[in-house]
Amino acid sequence: MMIQFRPGSHACSLAEMLSVVGEYPAHSVRLLGNERVYKALIHKLTTVQSIRNSQTETEITCRMINISGKGRTGKSIRLYKAALPILEWIHPDALKQYLNAYWNHKFPGDLSHINRNHRVAEAAAMCMRTGIEYRPYMLPALQNREIARVIPNKPVFYLAKALKDIGENEMNKTMFTRMVGAVYSGSKCYAVYNTRNSVMKWNGMGEFKTLHHLIEVGRLNAGVSRIDSAILFGDSDSVAFETLMTSEQNKRLEFRFDGIYKHIHFISMNEFGIRQLRLLSVPDWNEKLMDLLFEKEERSYNQGIFEYDAFVDGKYVFAYLDGDIARLIRFKSAILTHRDIQSEVLCFPHQALFIREYLGSHTEIKTIPIDAVEAEFT
Repeated sequence: MMIQFRPGSHACSLAEMLSVVGEYPAHSVRLLGNERVYKALIHKLTTVQSIRNSQTETEITCRMINISGKGRTGKSIRLYKAALPILEWIHPDALKQYLNAYWNHKFPGDLSHINRNHRVAEAAAMCMRTGIEYRPYMLPALQNREIARVIPNKPVFYLAKALKDIGENEMNKTMFTRMVGAVYSGSKCYAVYNTRNSVMKWNGMGEFKTLHHLIEVGRLNAGVSRIDSAILFGDSDSVAFETLMTSEQNKRLEFRFDGIYKHIHFISMNEFGIRQLRLLSVPDWNEKLMDLLFEKEERSYNQGIFEYDAFVDGKYVFAYLDGDIARLIRFKSAILTHRDIQSEVLCFPHQALFIREYLGSHTEIKTIPIDAVEAEFT
């Protein structure tokens, strides 16, 4: 049976992802969509198939996919060399950008490079599922010559490669960074990290320099003069939290993760995380969320003796729906300092266990279905 290659098809979506990230972790196929469907497709595409471009009726017969490496962390899905002409079916610049980015279809085999590529790939998959444009050949190139509105108003994800390649003099600022890219949405920019299933090693000075480079990129290309937020992808809240806590070992507070970024939104790499990320990509999402949850007279508007969102029925209420673990750390410090106050955390059901483990019995927890929030955001 011939594979029909058309925009929106599973085969096309997989080829688009590989055209951007080079290699994709085999154990993260679930992030692309229906895991069963994608696994069956990938298995099929590792054998010789006739693939037909439904728009031009062009055909090619070859293996489209090659699986290399071993083990859970090292196994990668890559395009088969004979299938590279398919990239020109996607976009005129897709093949050229792919070859430039991945050394003419040659990949370093060491585990550090593979893990780096996998972190980027998973972040790109989360953005793809959310509707955030991540394909570099569909985005305007960044520049460092003048102040110009280059970055679109719609939510977009620029890979770290694009951010690093704006002038050779910028490379030394970002060579040690763990950042995998940046999401721009309206007037907001988020540095993006992926801790995966283990604690991310943190280089405070490298990330400090990276943030200032990112601010300059935003100033010149998006009119964004302030960046204080990051998105941290990971397999579990506990791993993300441990990553944040390891930065405490840095004696210079300004080089801690939560010292560099005031807001760090943890997004789990699963279906709930995709839904959370979709909420964060809505322009002015925080204001819309606060208006949905609280009456105007109840809201704190960031005023008060510590960080909370509203004062309702004698309780200081903190909303954790955005997964901001940096704010959560500050909130815990406040309620431990002011033990005589009544407090409450509002979160989604899947966040409740982590909140209870972290805050213990120091506060009440209430949950709200994510469906109810999504209904108000559409």
